[in-house]
Amino acid sequence: MEHLRAFDVMAFSKGRYVVSVAKSAQDIVDAQDLRGLCFNLAGRDSDAFDPNCAHILIHSLVDNRLVGCFRMLSVTGETVQSSYSAQFYDLEALLSFKGPMIELGRFCIHPDAQHPDIIRIAWAALTAYVDECKISMLFGCTSFAGTDTSVHQEVFELLGKRHTAPSLWAPQVKSRDVFNFKRDGRAEFDTKQALARMPPLLRTYLLMGGWVSDHAVFDRKLETMHVFTAVDINAIPKARKRLLRALVG
Repeated sequence: MEHLRAFDVMAFSKGRYVVSVAKSAQDIVDAQDLRGLCFNLAGRDSDAFDPNCAHILIHSLVDNRLVGCFRMLSVTGETVQSSYSAQFYDLEALLSFKGPMIELGRFCIHPDAQHPDIIRIAWAALTAYVDECKISMLFGCTSFAGTDTSVHQEVFELLGKRHTAPSLWAPQVKSRDVFNFKRDGRAEFDTKQALARMPPLLRTYLLMGGWVSDHAVFDRKLETMHVFTAVDINAIPKARKRLLRALVG
């Protein structure tokens, strides 16, 4: 019960959407079905991490349809190696991180409900939880559609040049199937084009001062690539914090 009460701050409505925490087996199944749809799977998406996560659901107030979801896993520096991300990235540097962390994962929006308010209410709920529970870091794997690196070349160039992790916390290569962002000094890119082509979730992370791994990992099962992404809560610009908290109000 204490665990559920901690998540009550995430339950509220805004505009045409309402966000809540899954409290039944059916709630979780609904989220897994949406994930399967978004990941173009033949059926439900589930894994061994689901039972240990809190599942956040976003419904439309118009027809009660599930339009978005994500999951959260509570970890610390001591337990970060048991996270989903640790399967793909060497997170040894984070073992010394002090303070509670949340791993965000499986962030999905229904393909027929791509409204910016869905992401806004998700971040509003997350902001309320971070403030309530004194979370120090958010992290996870941010996905790119497909496995053709040339499609995302400008985004990868931008990430490699301006947004890689500080050396203190930098994840190292663990997977055998990666694309390294290291630049050879010759590649050119258009910053505006790169930002426009960036996954919205990743763009939001970066606006909060977030950083990424210096490489992307291929997920051949889901036909995607992903980068390790993290935000140190104390490093979020004050102006950005005010905007996020305004969403909650």
